[in-house]
Amino acid sequence: MLDNAFEALKSYDWGTDAKALKPIDDAIIASHGDGDARLKLEARILAALKTDLSYDAKNMLCRKLRTIGSAASVPALAELLTDEKLSHTSRYALERIPADEAGAALRDALPKVKNAQQIGVMSSLGVRQDNAAVAAIGKLVSSDDAAVALAAARALGAIRTADAAKALTSAKPNDAAKAAAIDSTLACAETLLSDGKKAEALALYKGLLPAAKAKHAKLAVTRGMLACAKK
Repeated sequence: MLDNAFEALKSYDWGTDAKALKPIDDAIIASHGDGDARLKLEARILAALKTDLSYDAKNMLCRKLRTIGSAASVPALAELLTDEKLSHTSRYALERIPADEAGAALRDALPKVKNAQQIGVMSSLGVRQDNAAVAAIGKLVSSDDAAVALAAARALGAIRTADAAKALTSAKPNDAAKAAAIDSTLACAETLLSDGKKAEALALYKGLLPAAKAKHAKLAVTRGMLACAKK
């Protein structure tokens, strides 16, 4: 059955009945807890991904690697990050792979991609809370491209580290990204506060006072400062 499913991939396109591919899903489920079986299945998916399949079939395989992918999948997925049609599903898979190599692949791709792909890669680095990406993302908060600057500010807010906070406070966001930069800095301050780093959190809250014009931001700054003052 599994052999038939991989054979069916050769003629798969969006809209084609996907029932023939179900044995791949079944095999993924069956491999849970069986390291050898999972590695063999991953290798088979990767081998198929390198063949001349339709974009829809390759998208399908990238989705499978979100569940079963390991460090072994990173090189193949990294190659797809610059592919306009496959970048999104390849990065989604890399988001879920806990290996350090996955984060490195996304960081390496960041200067190589543009527009929507670059925004997507930053989002994935944010999901991974990749502190090693902070310096590169921080530079993009000041981008002339409003969408890129906005995505960069949000990604730093997702990373939520002291380094991310420093990148946000030192950046000069354009008008489109200013509100997101404030919200992301608040997120960093909240994380520092919850980690018991009151002095660092208080410094961020005080720094936000002049810029926090929106009602929710003012309230968050006030509450944060009061929380920092508690013993």
